[in-house]
Amino acid sequence: MSTHDILHRLSETLATRKHADPEKSYTAKLIADGPDSILKKIGEECAELIMAGKEGKRLKVVWESTDVIYHILVLLAYFDLGIEDVSQEMRRREGISGIDEKAARGAK
Repeated sequence: MSTHDILHRLSETLATRKHADPEKSYTAKLIADGPDSILKKIGEECAELIMAGKEGKRLKVVWESTDVIYHILVLLAYFDLGIEDVSQEMRRREGISGIDEKAARGAK
């Protein structure tokens, strides 16, 4: 099982949870509560990831990174996007200097 496979399956699962009962699905509850709720969770999880990185505890960094990625995927699902949309953008940026890519976005 590749990393892409697990992220793709999770992304598809989260998309189906948009229509689930918010009383029975954490993902459905986040989506039903809207983007502010999802963004708040992303912020909380990012803060926890920062703290884990500051502590230097590798396993905690993995756990918190997983939480951040999950909540980002929930946000993507909210907007009818998925990991494939992110993958396409990553492929587009591959081989482009980060400085050049950011400058190009500023010009749009």
